[in-house]
Amino acid sequence: MQAFIPAAGLGTRLSPLTEHRPKALVEVDGAPLLKIAIDRLSQFGISRVVVNVHHFADMVCDYIHSAKWNADIVVSDETEMLLDTGGGLKKAEPLFNPVEPILIHNVDVLSAIDFHAMEQTHMRNKNMATLAVSDRNTSRLLLFDSNQLLAGWSNLNTGETKWVQSPTPTYRPFAFSGIAILNPQLLALLPPADHPYPIIPCYLDIAKTHRISSFIHSSSLWMDVGTPQRLSQAQTWYRSLPK
Repeated sequence: MQAFIPAAGLGTRLSPLTEHRPKALVEVDGAPLLKIAIDRLSQFGISRVVVNVHHFADMVCDYIHSAKWNADIVVSDETEMLLDTGGGLKKAEPLFNPVEPILIHNVDVLSAIDFHAMEQTHMRNKNMATLAVSDRNTSRLLLFDSNQLLAGWSNLNTGETKWVQSPTPTYRPFAFSGIAILNPQLLALLPPADHPYPIIPCYLDIAKTHRISSFIHSSSLWMDVGTPQRLSQAQTWYRSLPK
């Protein structure tokens, strides 16, 4: 398995910490978020990691090149245009091995999820994509049918709901965890990377013809760093993990 770490974003939620450095280099317990993510992926035998860059791109590249890693780290350069989660993934397409699954792991997420178990679920169910989700409070939810196939998306704040097909009468809502495993063939189904676009609407569209399912994990195995106020909580949580 290979991996993609979206690290190009402006990090506005972490402002003012991101006014002079990229989100990827904000530290938890003395370690940049990027290092935490790469080290965790390496623990599961992932030997190739693609990282996209835009905000303070030079700082991220310098950090990558100055450190020793247990994986091959490749940069996808978005300095000319920030492409959002979907466009960034599509731009990175030529950098991936075309026959290995791709694990996507947001840089501002801390996780103790078992990626081996997630990969086994992905392969056993022959999914095009497997999305890590948990039962926790959030305003934006992914909706899954009784077979745990992606059926829709809902924004509780705006009341907006989007369905894969027609509205599903019975569904379970879950919060997306910013972690997914994709078949590399999914990249060919994405729009061109000539404009920014998010990935969730793409998942909804692809789910009309391909299996996109869930991997349900305990919310205790996951944390979104999110805001400066959560860094202290993140440090305590991170220190509690087995090293």
